[in-house]
Amino acid sequence: MSQLRIGIILGSTRPGRRGEQVAKWVLEQASARDDAAYELVDLADFDLPHLDEAIPPSAGQYAGEHTRRWAATIDSFDGFVFVTPEYNHSTSGVLKNALDYLYGEWNNKAAGFVSYGAAASGARAVEHLRLIVGELQIADVRQQVGISLYSDFEGFTTLKPIPHHEAPLSTMLDQLTSWSTALRSVRTAALSAAA
Repeated sequence: MSQLRIGIILGSTRPGRRGEQVAKWVLEQASARDDAAYELVDLADFDLPHLDEAIPPSAGQYAGEHTRRWAATIDSFDGFVFVTPEYNHSTSGVLKNALDYLYGEWNNKAAGFVSYGAAASGARAVEHLRLIVGELQIADVRQQVGISLYSDFEGFTTLKPIPHHEAPLSTMLDQLTSWSTALRSVRTAALSAAA
């Protein structure tokens, strides 16, 4: 069986975003492990306009080249770490849009969450994401990591994460790889049944 593949999805494209530093920190920590191949997926690298597919994503009939490229990228992974900001007590519009573009490519995979924000360190964004990914048949793991703009960024601009974040991140990745492995067998069984 091929090595497990986990996509670290950077869920902000805003100029001056703090998420790139957070996502690179997650990638650095994850890459020290040997349980999966981890890859950064930056939504800024995908030209996804506001959802412009006429047919619902559950049909899997994508008209746009941008949608087919996004679908192929997501289909290649076994699980995901969503790195999300908190905007107005929720996730970013660009991440919600990216999730809405697809359906089958998300199904029977696992997800963990790393959020960042002010007062609640992005926790409210994760709560909304848990509802969204459940509808996409993505199994979300319990452990999450919240990065504070107050205590984990020097001058609100440079990421200097408090070392105690490493243990919950490691636990989240343990849970994520375990669930991703289990759900890979679910997807394999479904493909065999459909053949």
